[in-house]
Amino acid sequence: MPGDKTEQTLQTFDRVEKALSTFDRATGFNCAQSVFTAFSGDFGLDRETALKLSCGLGGGMGRCGQACGAVSGAVMALGLKYGKYLQDDNESKERTYSTVQEFIKQFTERNKTVNCNELVGLDIRTADKQLVKETCANVCPGFVKDAVEIAGSLL
Repeated sequence: MPGDKTEQTLQTFDRVEKALSTFDRATGFNCAQSVFTAFSGDFGLDRETALKLSCGLGGGMGRCGQACGAVSGAVMALGLKYGKYLQDDNESKERTYSTVQEFIKQFTERNKTVNCNELVGLDIRTADKQLVKETCANVCPGFVKDAVEIAGSLL
């Protein structure tokens, strides 16, 4: 149905815009928060709770340069949609894992890695904080956009 594709494209555009405006340097919100909150409301999670839950994942998990926060935020959104919450519901767990694996595959195809330090080209734990801020302001919006687009296509 042609309308469905157009609606999906508009929804993706809206989510990307929402994520990028949340990530904007002036807000102080990180990449994980930006991606996760672009989706969390769709699953009944209020913005404040979503921001708090995802806060520690920015900067590659607490500014450790590990898994990209945009990736982590997207994985959290996928978990909200597909995640296991009943003890015997292993089908949901397997669906979540396979969807996350597909997300990681697609993100890696676009960006070569999901590691924060590798994506930004710095060890963000030890690099000058101003350099990290400037570098992230320049390169991370692209990772936020990719994470939202890919997660949106998998939801």
